[in-house]
Amino acid sequence: MAAGQGKGGKGVGGKGKVGTKRINQRKTAKASIEGITKPAIRRLARRGGVKRISSFVYDDTRQVLKGFLEGIVRDAVTYTEHARRKT
Repeated sequence: MAAGQGKGGKGVGGKGKVGTKRINQRKTAKASIEGITKPAIRRLARRGGVKRISSFVYDDTRQVLKGFLEGIVRDAVTYTEHARRKT
């Protein structure tokens, strides 16, 4: 064992420590956009100065937020690929 490497972990030239592999069995029934909850939208509206919100607003807000975030992620990926970064 190399000095200063310890018992496990990923050392230089080592094979790494192998633990128990678990598979996540959780079902993804709902779309990730539904993770933007009604209270989260209400908090954003309160920050914008909105006092009262119609029930029809929530789905429209999710779609607008999805489009906005798609643009942000697209730009971030463009910058990352240009700099040749992987992570």
